[in-house]
Amino acid sequence: MRKHNFGAGPGVLPEEAIRKTQEALYDFNGIGMGAMEISHRSKEFAAVMDRTRSLTRELLKVPDTHEILLLQGGASGQFAMIPMNFLNGKAAYVEAGAWSVKAIKEAKTAGEVVVVASSADKNFNYQPKGYDIPADCDYLHITSNETIHGTQLKAWPDSPIPLVCDMSSDIFSRPVDTGAFDLIYAGAQKNLGPSGVTVVIIKKEFAQGIKKKLPKYFNYNTHIEGESLYNTPPTLPILVCMFTLEWLKGIGGVEAIEKINSEKASLFYGQVDANPFFTGTANKEDRSPMNAPFLLADPKRDAEFLQTARGKGIEGIKGHRSVGGFRASMYNALPVESVKALVTFMEEFSKVHA
Repeated sequence: MRKHNFGAGPGVLPEEAIRKTQEALYDFNGIGMGAMEISHRSKEFAAVMDRTRSLTRELLKVPDTHEILLLQGGASGQFAMIPMNFLNGKAAYVEAGAWSVKAIKEAKTAGEVVVVASSADKNFNYQPKGYDIPADCDYLHITSNETIHGTQLKAWPDSPIPLVCDMSSDIFSRPVDTGAFDLIYAGAQKNLGPSGVTVVIIKKEFAQGIKKKLPKYFNYNTHIEGESLYNTPPTLPILVCMFTLEWLKGIGGVEAIEKINSEKASLFYGQVDANPFFTGTANKEDRSPMNAPFLLADPKRDAEFLQTARGKGIEGIKGHRSVGGFRASMYNALPVESVKALVTFMEEFSKVHA
């Protein structure tokens, strides 16, 4: 029996994608070899790469002005690679949580960083808004969804400079005007697939403006010219991404999953708001439908709550140490039934300990 997986990442995958992967591991498309055993230069894997990029373009409506790359290194790799390529004078960053803090720290190794807004004053429980964007910076970096602190941007800044966004924990969860961004990046292990692959959506004109002399691997143009095959890519994770995107397309795409995600978030936050036994940690207007941190009114019950939840088949809800308490991550592949199971358990637990 599969558990109700609320883990923050690597997160839950669609069962359909898992089953297809199981079959492909032994015999991929009837070729007598498993998916992990074939060359990344083979026609079979070329078809996987093409299909994965094509689905990404279709589902996110990526314009022809942008390239789609499938790289390695996760978001952490992009924290370093972006300033290496684009920080010539100074760059603007919004500090909205733990991941933007790490991005800022990496960028400072490459040049001057201007933090244009921060929510650190309230332990990142809200998304900064209404800040000024300096026109003399090379780019503005934002984080669409802060996984640890459970906040999400509901509107994008009107930026006079190139806009760069870390969408690791909410990409493919809602429609996005991808053409408005100069670079979008996301570690796959939330909504796209397993860990090991990073999707980068980059405006061609932005990449053409790279002026620095860099090690070849760390220049975006190397991967654009090499069609993400400059070095051996993470072949199996890319295949799982393809299966995941096929599943997403099959259920109606990003527009359909946004409605499902909204239903899950309403169920969960409805319980938190109606039940005084629980408290949400993020400002209501900035709450993330992907990651929902919450606390018990009586923290002495935390260990019991976690242990009892596991007995109900509910896994992955322990909160990050910087916030404490608990966190329910409700990524695309998490069924509505899992959220209902968690909400029912929360209600039952609170009644027993009222």
